[in-house]
Amino acid sequence: MCGIVGVIGRSQVNQLIYDSLLLLQHRGQDAAGIATSNNGLFNLHKSHGLVRDVFRSHNMLSLPGCQGIGQVRYPTAGSNNSEHEAQPFYVNAPFGIMFAHNGNLTNWKELRESLFKVDQRHINTNSDSEVLLNIFAHELHSVSSGVSLDENAIFKAVENLHKRVRGAYAVVSLISGYGLVAFRDIYGIRPLCIGRQDTDKGVEWMIASESVALEGNGFKFVRDVAPGETIFIDLDGNFYSKVCSDKSVLTPCIFEYIYFARPDSFIDGVSVYDARLRMGEYLAAKISKEVRSGDIDVVIPIPDSSRPAAMQLAGCLNLDYREGLIKNRYVGRTFIMPGQSIRRKSVRQKLNTIATEFKNKNVLLVDDSIVRGTTSKEIVEMARSVGARKVYFASAAAPIRYQNVYGIDMPTPDELVASNRTEEEVRKFIGSDYLIYQNIEDMEQSVRGIQPSLANFEASCFNGVYITGDVNSEYLSNLSNTRTS
Repeated sequence: MCGIVGVIGRSQVNQLIYDSLLLLQHRGQDAAGIATSNNGLFNLHKSHGLVRDVFRSHNMLSLPGCQGIGQVRYPTAGSNNSEHEAQPFYVNAPFGIMFAHNGNLTNWKELRESLFKVDQRHINTNSDSEVLLNIFAHELHSVSSGVSLDENAIFKAVENLHKRVRGAYAVVSLISGYGLVAFRDIYGIRPLCIGRQDTDKGVEWMIASESVALEGNGFKFVRDVAPGETIFIDLDGNFYSKVCSDKSVLTPCIFEYIYFARPDSFIDGVSVYDARLRMGEYLAAKISKEVRSGDIDVVIPIPDSSRPAAMQLAGCLNLDYREGLIKNRYVGRTFIMPGQSIRRKSVRQKLNTIATEFKNKNVLLVDDSIVRGTTSKEIVEMARSVGARKVYFASAAAPIRYQNVYGIDMPTPDELVASNRTEEEVRKFIGSDYLIYQNIEDMEQSVRGIQPSLANFEASCFNGVYITGDVNSEYLSNLSNTRTS
């Protein structure tokens, strides 16, 4: 999972992209990069670390230009050790292309082999993003005539790309001398949206993973990029778009609404905050049927993603809502930290209790989801250590039982606490007195109730259904072995 942004501006965009990446920092904390275009020449700086650490004043001064793209990276298995795999990526032919990608390809190994044997292109990293870039570059070269390139050629190149590539991909790309290209996979698994700003110098465009990056920089949200759609904005600010696949079906990742996206974002017509409130309502209805009235004294969220659900749950059940866990905001999101040992250590550094909110009380802890169970177990132990009489635990998401192959770093069943355990066994593992999971149907309806046109979701980690159609048991086994090694 990553955050990406692309800008066609009327003045220097380095600070604008930097500010956008800060607003998308929650989507990736491993690496950051910015590329700009100035008089046809690309400038690039990228490195491991948070945005504020990667870019210093001298780095920003080295990034002139009125067009640019940027990325914050969240590493998946096998991609978190090499600084060379930080993005944006670059290829010099055709035209010169800078490229940033959010998602994960499921057939990247086959594509890599085809690139080498058929397209005669060399891939220098183990990143599927570099593979995707070279597929894009090859298709651009195939459809362009001589040295010219127009929107129709770009649309045809992406149409051909969709026919070759499988998986999740939202992309922003700069083509030297031409402009900004953005596109989304045919299922729209990963989010991408368009913003516009009118200035004295002319119109400016921004395309980003979440609407918060647009609005936080004064851009007006225009719309989401449709599944299979390609956007081309030339250097003069002219906007072109086309859906480049006749197989496009909007199937967004439901985990965006549960955890990854900021609550103040809108994704595919849905307020993330409102979706999380509704998850709390559905969860409250389930708890009211399973737990006796009066058995719970107080509802406490596990910050930050679960707050809306916990608040709404408490209101529906007429229970007190308290902030009993205080977050150290200088420790990152534990789920997206690379390495299990780092995640486990950082739980206690990240959260501390207000003991008076727990002592001699039956406490209902609410989290957005339970993935590996280690964080949940630590928090239950913390609650008991400060005097909680009973600890109930509720998850706003359904049990995560299956591997994810579309960009979320939880591919090995052994790492998923619910993979081979019943709900009672999960309860014993985390040490709570009672455990309540959201139903899959209610979880999906929490989002669909806001936007009825969302008939389908990518929810493979909950239901084991892989919508790209190319994921089987052998693929999943190889993925697990790769991660383990």
